[in-house]
Parts: sequence; structure tokens; C-alpha cells
Amino acid sequence: MPQQMVWFFTSIAFSLIVWGIVAARYIWPELRLRQRADALRPVLILHSFRFIGLAFLVPGVVSPDLPPAFAHAAAYGDIVAAILALLSLLLLPSSAGVAIAWIFNLWGSADILNAFYQANHAGLLAGQLGAAFFLPTLVVPLLLITHGLAFRILLQHQPEPAMHESRYPA
Repeated sequence: MPQQMVWFFTSIAFSLIVWGIVAARYIWPELRLRQRADALRPVLILHSFRFIGLAFLVPGVVSPDLPPAFAHAAAYGDIVAAILALLSLLLLPSSAGVAIAWIFNLWGSADILNAFYQANHAGLLAGQLGAAFFLPTLVVPLLLITHGLAFRILLQHQPEPAMHESRYPA
């Protein structure tokens, strides 16, 4: 494995660890006490920024050698995820909004996993990402973790808050 790929995967691993700590310490304690729609809104707003994945299609941002199969799958998958997140936001707290949130979360998770598969299959090298290097090393780990949180929120029995525990110890 080329040295650049070691640093690339190390960056992704560290980002997963740090975002996991942030989510466990600060994000989930706030979201678990909210009603489903209120807990989903911040996650959906975050994922509405997935239009940034279109950067994979912008010459000069990425290397001309970036494998087109990866670039197109990542960019178009992200824009669909962003649209689904926005649509769900518009329709919450209705049952249609929750249904779209499920579709968004399934699509968005599969899109990220597909991007990793496409990158591996195409033999993507970290340097081919150019300025978009920050997406898989900083943003994607946060998106993966918040997809996990969204699944947890969606699976909670409603209309009660996601968790009954107090956010403050006795």
C-alpha cells in the first residue's frame, strides 16, 4: 500500500474516532431527549449540505485522473441524499416526513458505503481527490456517525422522547 494511502486511511480512522466521541459526548445526549421529528431535524440539516459532493465533478478541485466511476457515483449519490434530507425536513413531523427520513437514511448510508466500494474498486489514490481530500477524511466519518444516530432515532418508539433518562446525573 502506498504511503499516501496509509496517511489517508489513518486520517479517516482518526476522524471516525473523534466524531464518535463528539457524537457520544455532545450530540446524542441532546438528541435522545427530543421527539423524533425534533431529533431528526439537526441530522437532516447537516446532511442537506451533501451537495458538496458535487465537488468531485469540478475540474481543478479534483485531479483529472480521478476515476469517473467513483466521481459520478459519489457526486450524484450525495446530491440525491441532500434532496431527500431537504424533502424530509419540509415534511416533518408528518408520517410522510418520517418515511422520507427512512428513505434518506437508507439511501445516504448505502451511498457512502458505495463510494468506499467504488473508490477501492477503481484503485483511487488519495492524491486524485485534490482539494476534495477533506470530504472522505473529515466530512464522511461525521455523516456515517450521524446516519447511525438517525437510525437510532427512527427506531425509537414514539411519541415519547428518544430516551427517558435525564441529561443531568442525579
